[in-house]
Amino acid sequence: MSIRPVKQISAAVPTMEGAGVKLHRAFGFTDPQMADPFLLFDDFRNEKPKDYLAGFPWHPHRGIETITYVLAGTVEHGDSLGNRGSLGAGDIQWMTAGSGIMHQEMPQGDANGRMHGFQLWANLPSSLKMTDPRYQDIKAAEIPEVIDDDGTVARVVSGEFWGRTGPVDGIAAEPVYLDISVPPGKRKTFKVDTYRSAFAYIFAGSGSFSDASKPFGVLTEKELDGEELTFRDQSGDRTLVVFDTGDEVTVQAGEKGIRFLLVSGKPIQEPVAWHGPIVMNTRQQLNQAIRELQAGTFIKG
Repeated sequence: MSIRPVKQISAAVPTMEGAGVKLHRAFGFTDPQMADPFLLFDDFRNEKPKDYLAGFPWHPHRGIETITYVLAGTVEHGDSLGNRGSLGAGDIQWMTAGSGIMHQEMPQGDANGRMHGFQLWANLPSSLKMTDPRYQDIKAAEIPEVIDDDGTVARVVSGEFWGRTGPVDGIAAEPVYLDISVPPGKRKTFKVDTYRSAFAYIFAGSGSFSDASKPFGVLTEKELDGEELTFRDQSGDRTLVVFDTGDEVTVQAGEKGIRFLLVSGKPIQEPVAWHGPIVMNTRQQLNQAIRELQAGTFIKG
């Protein structure tokens, strides 16, 4: 067994998307090969309704799959194919945009005005870029939750883990998407297939990921707010950890425990031509998609 080395550590960066939604971006719109097949990851967490209620009005998608996971509040969604729905706390939506849709997502806070969710973009291979769009809306109660003897909890959104299989299926990247909570002070090792790309996103508590016997430090939020940035052994909230090859990920939870997403997928290893939420293989295909948007022929269904 080999523990995966940590090849990149970074804090999610504040940014604004949609009609003025304030969020934090862990990665996206930079190197499309960094976490292939995954292209972008956003953490939309806020306690001020004015910072998220404008939402993400009508916008196009083509050539990708978007995965929305809601922890607090709700997200009302709709599209040009007539689909409508609402995602509540603990729910997942896995949308295969394929040949193209127009889509909107409008976040609503909970009773205390809190909104928290994540959105991950997964690339589609060239053979599926123009496949028919489809949705998988998964309610919280449908997502298996496994509790280990030491109190570690894992919600299995997709893939197989600890003898359970997540409800999301038929995805090109064959992803394993886990929401993991490790109790304070516990050290835990999780298997990840060697051929997969993998990353962790820490969104509560703290801890350290190990490379053999050496811990890797990650910037904490407290350090990021200061003028001097230094590495420490404790990884903090809103931290991205990208792993190199290996077949295990080991984490040591801090004094308050740690909660993170552990996501892995099969690399596509194809050229990427990217403009916002449209991801194709060539500049020619991308230009064609933009022309279709302008001509009103973007939707194929």
